[in-house]
Amino acid sequence: MVRMAPESHLRTYGVVMTLSRPYVAWWGRLKTTGADLIPAAGPLLLVANHDSYWDPVVIGVAANKHRQIRALAKASLWKNKVVGKILDGMGQIPILRGQSDAKALDAAIEALRSGVTVGVFPEGTISRGTQTRPRSGAGRLAVAVPEAKLLCARVIGSVDLVRFPKRPKITVEFFEPAGGQPKPGESPAELMERVTAEIRNGAPYAIPGRKKAAAKYRAKAAVALAENLEQGKS
Repeated sequence: MVRMAPESHLRTYGVVMTLSRPYVAWWGRLKTTGADLIPAAGPLLLVANHDSYWDPVVIGVAANKHRQIRALAKASLWKNKVVGKILDGMGQIPILRGQSDAKALDAAIEALRSGVTVGVFPEGTISRGTQTRPRSGAGRLAVAVPEAKLLCARVIGSVDLVRFPKRPKITVEFFEPAGGQPKPGESPAELMERVTAEIRNGAPYAIPGRKKAAAKYRAKAAVALAENLEQGKS
């Protein structure tokens, strides 16, 4: 079931961003550019790369002076009742990963049409250091709500937030796609391929996690790279 928080309840969003800001902005040495491109009002579709579970919070802190973001988040997070209640209060939208979720997309379209900011990670989940093909869901939102502005966010350094005592240096760059807004006849899949390629140009796939988890992901990424190179030769 898709649940949407009424606007009056989005004070929870402000509280979460306020509590997160010292960790993300001070400890993470957050640098934000392009935030002036975020419109003060109107439907906004925000598309970003995804390498760390901290990305939604990092982007939220970076954009918080301008807009609140209703992100599409994996439905499994709602299994924890406390977390689910917080996410509901923040207006986040649960979506089933790895399958078509028409109800979630309908809720996102409704929210976008109402004039809010909807945030989407077209890669679906964190990359874990390997190239991940973008999905067409965000493109479908853009096609369904053509009056919405499409804006990109490039996040770098968020994977280091958990690597104590190493202090991270995070950057979030908001920018309009160089290829322009959705074009007539451009399919949702083509749109997301184009936009994601622009985002990843300057935001390389990054390995998340602390030492042990990072080593596991790094080994898997190496195998995936070898397989891709082998396929390229054939």
